[in-house]
Amino acid sequence: MKRKEEREEEDQRKALQVKRRRRRSTIIISCSGHECKTDVGVMSPLLSLLSCLLACSVGWAEGKYEPTWSSLDSRPLPSWYDEAKFGIFLHWGVFSVPSFGSEWFWEHWQGSHSKPYVDFMKKNYPPNFSYQDFGPQFTAEFYNPKEWAELFNASGARYVVLTSKHHEGFTLWPSKHSWGWNSLDVGPKRDLLGDLAYAIKSHTPHIHFGLYHSLYEWFNPLYLRDKANLFLTNDFVTQKTLPELYELVNIYQPDVVWSDGDWEAFDKYWNATHFLAWLFNDSPVNQTVVVNDRWGIGIPCHHGSFYTCQDHYDPGVLQPHKWENCMTVDRHSWGFRREAALADYHTIHELLTELASTISCGGNMLLNVGPTKEGRICPIMEERLRQMGSWLAINGEAIYGSHPWKIQNDTQTPGVWFTSKGDTVYAIVLEWPQENVLALASVRDTPQTSITLLGYTSTPYTLDVRFRGTEDGIKVMFPSKADVKVEWAWVLAMKNVLPSPGAPPPPTVMSQPHPSDISEG
Repeated sequence: MKRKEEREEEDQRKALQVKRRRRRSTIIISCSGHECKTDVGVMSPLLSLLSCLLACSVGWAEGKYEPTWSSLDSRPLPSWYDEAKFGIFLHWGVFSVPSFGSEWFWEHWQGSHSKPYVDFMKKNYPPNFSYQDFGPQFTAEFYNPKEWAELFNASGARYVVLTSKHHEGFTLWPSKHSWGWNSLDVGPKRDLLGDLAYAIKSHTPHIHFGLYHSLYEWFNPLYLRDKANLFLTNDFVTQKTLPELYELVNIYQPDVVWSDGDWEAFDKYWNATHFLAWLFNDSPVNQTVVVNDRWGIGIPCHHGSFYTCQDHYDPGVLQPHKWENCMTVDRHSWGFRREAALADYHTIHELLTELASTISCGGNMLLNVGPTKEGRICPIMEERLRQMGSWLAINGEAIYGSHPWKIQNDTQTPGVWFTSKGDTVYAIVLEWPQENVLALASVRDTPQTSITLLGYTSTPYTLDVRFRGTEDGIKVMFPSKADVKVEWAWVLAMKNVLPSPGAPPPPTVMSQPHPSDISEG
């Protein structure tokens, strides 16, 4: 017999499935990009239609945010996002089947005809093999969303973003707008997205659930026709992109809508501002949702709840707007690669270095892992996530809910980054100091100063570490390394300290990404 908790969980899952089915029996009308929907089971179809038309006639008068960037940009950032600091990105799809090169496999093979991809297919597959033939091999037989949720919790992540649809167009949910090319019709024969949303919201509710969605699709005929028309038509947007976005938000209620695939057309083609006005005004997540900045040519690094600017964006200096560093455990791919070597994966020290510089400069870090076609997160990626979690379990107070200090990194000792919270300044020290003495030129002590080293637990009580003020700042005497529980990157909690004179003024312009930071995504 099933245990009581298993029966309760099954009942909840069935209730969620019923809720999804009910949502699909609705009348939906879009006017100026604003969606009106009513349940046919509550009203007759005629009354439902009239109510929607009346709502459209009212227009935007009742909405707080209008479909303009100036209005949308005035919306305050929901506080949870800035406090979260660290999230997990998941790139998963049909590209996980060949798992060669990158998640751009289809485009490199049959779009740009890149030689390594063409040769890979000639060597391993018959001549008439198509990309769609990979679909049934996307099996996900080992996919256990509850185990994923537990791993993300162990990593210390406070939000998760799953690729609902990448540029290949395959949806990880049973979309009405992607018939025959979704995870319920082909391959796993299940709602991969819905199962993960349920697992996270029910088992780890402190983790916010988010979705990545590609606006464009490489080989969709509707998109290619709009592109050939110089984007003067937008049949692809009205028939595919926007219906998918409304469907995703209404059914799965994500706290992050992470847009991508925008760069070939302007935001007006994507009807971006109208969708975002609905999202911020009337969607079921209008109070909590955040969005990135990838909504058309010229929009990245200029508009959005937070800016990503480009992949791997890590400016190393304080920014005037909330931003996010989305990066990968695998240096060369967002999706899983079978040919990856050990040296292709970032070490935990490299990841913590990135985390320290990102949080110190006001950003969030979204760390990507690529699951396999079977639904596993490979051991080395799991290890990196658990290592992050073990570090955050001790040093998280320097990360979660922290704020940039007046100075971001020390001017004398490289590899020391600062964050702050209340009367405490945290120094994240990436290398153990020589002879156990750390010199800081950016910090001045006061008569009330006290300093502790997080993870220094040779006794049951918190131990202060010794320090002394100097003409150039302060010198902190570290204890024996054997008495500290942290293996990589050490954090000093310094109460009642002051910045050295000459701290830089707050920035007013976003730093532009370096060309080498740009990569496929």
